[in-house]
Amino acid sequence: MGTSCDLGGRRDDGSHAHGRASSDAGMTKTGDRFESGDQCFISDVKGREYLFVLDHGATFQSDKGAVSHDDIIGLGEGSTFRTTTGAAFVAMRPRLADHVLKMKRGAAVMYPKDAGALITWADIAPGCVVVEAGTGSGALTIALSRAVGSEGRVVSVERREDHHNRARKLIETFMGSVPDNVNLRIGEVEDVLRTLQPHRVVLDVPEPWEVVPAAAEALPGGGGFACYVPNIPQVQQATDALRESRTFTGIETFEIMMRSWAIDDRSVRPEHRMVGHTGFLTVARRRLRATA
Repeated sequence: MGTSCDLGGRRDDGSHAHGRASSDAGMTKTGDRFESGDQCFISDVKGREYLFVLDHGATFQSDKGAVSHDDIIGLGEGSTFRTTTGAAFVAMRPRLADHVLKMKRGAAVMYPKDAGALITWADIAPGCVVVEAGTGSGALTIALSRAVGSEGRVVSVERREDHHNRARKLIETFMGSVPDNVNLRIGEVEDVLRTLQPHRVVLDVPEPWEVVPAAAEALPGGGGFACYVPNIPQVQQATDALRESRTFTGIETFEIMMRSWAIDDRSVRPEHRMVGHTGFLTVARRRLRATA
């Protein structure tokens, strides 16, 4: 697949060139000293992990003892500190995967293993204009924002106001603020698709087949469609809708399994638990109708 995404998307006013978004929100602070308000991801030698936001005067407590946030603020990322019981922890800033798996959330999230595959198979690259529905907890929105870069744009639509507000808060917690290349909206994705011509449509909604006609109208030739659902009957209906539209080609459905390994000296074996089924990804591409 090509990675060029230089097609213009219609603005809300109907014009055809989309503005270039740029933002310092979410810029990496890797290696910097921790400040109040930063997310802090700590782990001990046994792999126990915790995620919290640093706040002057607050205290982190666990069965391994307590530590004042003020003792972490000012440390460089990667520093080791000890709790009141002498337990050693390493302090890092969370990766996106850590944020997604450890954050307190309302809506279900797309697992990192699935988000990475979706971005690859839907061919979401710098400069792309992506319409996403629904926003959920904002995890995929963050990944899409990173993928499209400052030259791209993500319009994320959520039906539920409580999910919209929660997603905004979680995005701001991880990235500092909502990036300039992300537009969060409450409403129906079909209404958004009437005013935009995106390069990709990404759906994490219970009934993606209902959006297929609007996606078929909005996407240009070669434009990508992707949806994520937990159950096979949903996959079947989505696939049927894509085929019946006679507008999409390259329709594929798959799931991603992830199995970690335990490596300890000469003991090398798969972990007893693995991240198995979380959801099905279906991808397709818009084809132009034959003219003769």
